[in-house]
Amino acid sequence: MHQGVARDDPRRAIPRTDSLLQSAEVVAARERLSDRVITARVRAVVERARRGELAPGAVADAVAADLAAARPSTQTPVLNATGVIVHTNLGRAPLSHAAVDALLAAAGYVDVEMDLASGARSKRGSGTRAALVGACPAAESALAVNNGAAALVLATTALAAGREVIVSRGELIEIGAGFRLPDLIASTGARLREVGATNRTHPSDYAEAAGPDTGCMLKVHPSNFRLTGFTSDVPVRELAALAHERGLPLVVDVGSGLLAPDPLLPDEPDVATALDDGADLVIASGDKLLGGPQAGLIFGRADLVERLARHPLARAVRIDKLALAALEATVDGPRPPVPSYLHADRDRLRARTSRLAEAVGGSLVAHDGRVGGGGAPGVPLPGFAVRLPSSVARPLRTGSPAVLPRVHDDAALIDLRCVPEADDDLLEQAIRAALRES
Repeated sequence: MHQGVARDDPRRAIPRTDSLLQSAEVVAARERLSDRVITARVRAVVERARRGELAPGAVADAVAADLAAARPSTQTPVLNATGVIVHTNLGRAPLSHAAVDALLAAAGYVDVEMDLASGARSKRGSGTRAALVGACPAAESALAVNNGAAALVLATTALAAGREVIVSRGELIEIGAGFRLPDLIASTGARLREVGATNRTHPSDYAEAAGPDTGCMLKVHPSNFRLTGFTSDVPVRELAALAHERGLPLVVDVGSGLLAPDPLLPDEPDVATALDDGADLVIASGDKLLGGPQAGLIFGRADLVERLARHPLARAVRIDKLALAALEATVDGPRPPVPSYLHADRDRLRARTSRLAEAVGGSLVAHDGRVGGGGAPGVPLPGFAVRLPSSVARPLRTGSPAVLPRVHDDAALIDLRCVPEADDDLLEQAIRAALRES
């Protein structure tokens, strides 16, 4: 009997929680969800019925529907229709099929730190490090840590803890989520030695600052903005010559993870060029233009890379086996989505967009995509979009599948640059449903 419920109260007909937990739907849900989550969701449905929000006879069906829709992760797959390739709010780079397969294979037991031939312990991530060097032959060695900020912290800690790091004032940037470069470096125990002015820094500024207390020189690519007008900075080649003349290592953070020059992005710095120009260590992100998982990549001189790898902090920022596997498959597998989207065929984009516009009653408009993630700020990627009423934006975001359009000028713009062509029909269905709801 339900305690506190009168005999003629219709809530007496509400199924008992323990009975619901024995249903076939609950048994099936245990393949995907924990008992704790299942019990909480069943009790929540029962409480709705006790409040009169749900008829007692509908409880069992409501439990079945709720558990069928429940997933063990709250992260929702999204079709990125914004035209922004490296979309930070959507997890940056989508992984290649090869990287996904490698990640799944690494989810179980793998030889991440074992030589199967000898049965002895091996160096962690050696295959990934070799793959990175293979993808960037200008580097003598490479190391991966858990993100770009960690790579910078590790480098400055290993090279300059308790000493000075010389950097231009024009490169003291703020990165994502409000983290600022000066604060990151200060956390390592190194001291910033700022040189030059915000808009202009000269070789003499670095030369005058270098001294016996200098641990390294640092050059950072400004992300997400451009400084124009009366400006100057010191190129890597010139700065490297100056650093080496003083017996100092030069660390260059190129940011976006471009390994080699790309004619589409002529002003975007790349790892190979920085190394060829004399940088001793080059830092980049794995989940931006490289198109891999979140990782901080360090390329450069073998002795310095090994110095970083042996530092105690390297243990705290080390990359996990899943990201190691996905990163190796990214550089050794077929071209991942990010460079494919960057170099998308414009005629094919127009044909796909025109077909979609005709199918859903939208209009075809010119639309520029973007690299995103701090890469190539201000560089347009000419393309097209389907223009729809802005009222469809919310039902698109909350539909199944979830679709993120770009809302601009009182319109929802659907850019197919970052939508796999295999999902075009799925996107069309999602738009039709959103139009009916809006």
